[in-house]
Order: sequence, then structure tokens, then C-alpha cells
Amino acid sequence: MKIQRYLDKKDEVGFSCLLPDGSSEKLAGGLESGFFRTGEAADVAKVLAPVIPPAVYCTGLNYRKHAEETGARIPQFPVLFMKAASAVQNPGDPILIPTRLASHEVDYECELAVVIGKRAKNVSKAEAMDYVAGFTCANDVSARDWQVRFGGSQWCRGKTFDTFLPLGPCLVTPDEIPDPNSLAIRTILNGATMQEESTADMIFDVPSLIEFFSGSTTLLPGTVILTGTPSGVGMARKPPVWLKPGDSVTIEIEKIGRLTNPVALEP
Repeated sequence: MKIQRYLDKKDEVGFSCLLPDGSSEKLAGGLESGFFRTGEAADVAKVLAPVIPPAVYCTGLNYRKHAEETGARIPQFPVLFMKAASAVQNPGDPILIPTRLASHEVDYECELAVVIGKRAKNVSKAEAMDYVAGFTCANDVSARDWQVRFGGSQWCRGKTFDTFLPLGPCLVTPDEIPDPNSLAIRTILNGATMQEESTADMIFDVPSLIEFFSGSTTLLPGTVILTGTPSGVGMARKPPVWLKPGDSVTIEIEKIGRLTNPVALEP
């Protein structure tokens, strides 16, 4: 099932199921209890990010070719950092380049996002997929100047500005993606493909990440796990490619769809 979170014409939030003919049907239930179809047409006025997470766990350097392009060693354990839930942005809404804490090196990162569906702690790799509500596209937008030079060696400042986590366009349930580590993933910037890889290039696969992040740590329903980005980021290009006002960024993942956001300056 492809689940969409949306605003209707009364500005009320609902969930719908995307049907093959492009129409939407209202869903009842919830992320933890499960969704079920109602047979009633959904009145979708605006598509929203599929979830507002209680926490966002992110994985650095999780694609072999990306580690190579940055000159980093292959990590022994998953590299963990976090984004704030306030960084989440809807499909179609702008990525805002910071002006108050100004950045001149804002980068794109296509990522497969995993949404946890039920409370998880000390989950084994063998059982990890039982805790997944679904998958969606993510853009781990990064202010590289704040990440690398101004952030005191910590990544969070450069990663968690407002709008720096577009999610969408829908949440795809695991029955439609039995193997999340065999998906084509790409970033398209102004019509040009900048990143193109398979999730098979991950160093730590999705079940391994869930096992690691849930170790001695409770993952609440709705928690988002970002699984890393492939090679081709703007920072690694010669010369570097930074996002600028007027750009359009699309994250595309096989079996999920396309997440597109324009770029603008923070007002």
C-alpha cells in the first residue's frame, strides 16, 4: 500500500491510499495500529510529509562509493547523527537556504528513509523488518560549511536547519518492498542526474541499522531512520555544486516515487 498524508479543503489532516488510477481513498486507523481502507474518496488539497517523527536517526558514510569519494575510511559501526523533527518539509514546499545563520554551501543527499511502526528496543537483525511501517524518499539537506568548519566537529548544526528534511511523497508498506537493499536511488537537480546508485551499495543494510539504532535505545512509532546517501554529492564534485535559489531538487527511489522541492532563501 502507498499511504499519503494530506490536508483536505477544510485544512484537516488525513491519510489516504494511492490507487493505480491516480485517485486516493481515505484510510482509517493509524501508524501503530495499522491502516485500513474505507472505500471513501479522499479530498486531497495538499500532500504532506508522510510522518512527523518523534526522532530522526541518520546514518553517515553508509555507501561504499560515497565513503570513497569523501576519502573516509569504511566505518566499523554505523555513523549516527540526528536531525530535529522541525527540519521536516513537505513535498513541493521549498528548501530554504539559511540567511540568519548564513550558509553558502547547501548540498543535496538522496536517501531511503525507514519509518518505524511500533515501539522497538534491542531488536535483532532477523526480526528488524517486523518493526517497519514503511519506506519513503528523503533529502538529507546539508549545510556543509556548518557541518565541516563552523559546527565544532559536530554534524547536527549543519544538518538540522528548518526545511532540511523533505520527506515523501508517500509511505510504502513493506509488502511492496520486501528487499529495501535492491532499489535504484537517484538525485535529479534541475533536470540533471547528480546521484545514481542502488541501495545494494550500503555498507550496513536496513535490518543492521535497525538492530544497531535500537540497541539499548527505544525507537518510538513514527521514528525515521535515514540510511545514508550514495556518491555524487555536490561537496565532492570539482568544482563543488551548491544549491541556490531557483533550483529544483528531485529524489527518486524505485517503487516509492519522486520527491520534488524548489530551493529558495530563508525570508
